[in-house]
Amino acid sequence: MEISLTKVHGSDNEFFILDQTKLSRKLTDSEIKAITKRVSDRDNGLWQGADGVLVVDEPTHSGPLGMMRVINADGSEASMCGNGIRTIARYLGQEHRQLNFKIQTMYADLLVEQATPLAPSIQTFQAEISPISFAAKDLGLHWQDLPELHHQKISVLSDQLIFTAVAVPNPHLISFVDHETLTGPELGRIASYLNNGDNPIFPDGVNVSFVEVLAANHLFVRTYERGVGYTNACGTGMSASSLVYVLEQGGHFEQELNVQNPGGMVKTIVHENTDTERHSLYWVSLVGNATFLGAAMLTLEQLNDPDFDLTQVHFEETGEQEKYRQFIASL
Repeated sequence: MEISLTKVHGSDNEFFILDQTKLSRKLTDSEIKAITKRVSDRDNGLWQGADGVLVVDEPTHSGPLGMMRVINADGSEASMCGNGIRTIARYLGQEHRQLNFKIQTMYADLLVEQATPLAPSIQTFQAEISPISFAAKDLGLHWQDLPELHHQKISVLSDQLIFTAVAVPNPHLISFVDHETLTGPELGRIASYLNNGDNPIFPDGVNVSFVEVLAANHLFVRTYERGVGYTNACGTGMSASSLVYVLEQGGHFEQELNVQNPGGMVKTIVHENTDTERHSLYWVSLVGNATFLGAAMLTLEQLNDPDFDLTQVHFEETGEQEKYRQFIASL
């Protein structure tokens, strides 16, 4: 069976798109997990690896144009990916010749649409980030029996840092910090502890973001992602950081924010819910690039063969990355 893998990225958060609807038979979850771990390997994987695989499938109900599953590099499954859904929006939009539609994710059908380009020749899409919850039960948070965690210290993590926890719907722990702390070792120390599978605070792990306010409505977000580690960008992390900025740091609803990250820049708008179809008080619009790097065709047998050298597979490159690099250099 032949399998096409398209390498894409949003803010240099890299993925392979695997479209189940194009296969002669659907892969099992164990096959998807094994393939993801193999192709995502940064040393021995496909085209320098990736942060995971985005699986496209038919929706399970009427309304959405397609369904997206997010498989992290370690084989675990995430409930959402803000950078990934923009690339799936482009992929499905091109396949079905539509500019705005909904995509089914683990917890919600999310609205996506083609957006004004961030820069010339940069394919840009907007995605709805929701549902949003502060409830400890939705976060997998266990700290002093608190029902929610807002702007508080967690003494076992740090004597200095202030944290807010929010699910968007991936669980995130957000702390606003100065530049020295942003670039220092604290993020790695705290996040690796919270994702060791043995800590009592987030036993199922959590994404951790440090945020520096560069100017009014201008943030820099650095994220350690559950199931991945440090990433160039985390779409849900930037969305969560934007929400906390509006609620706690002087930002405003319905105002565009510029959010930079190690891989580039996105724009966000934080909304208060006025739509009865949405089941949370807030939601976020995430606007950013959806860059296609290239594609390769492999067989299932090759992907399952540990002796087959994935690093030698030929990719048909699109040339879009050069334009994206020029955009990044201009920031």
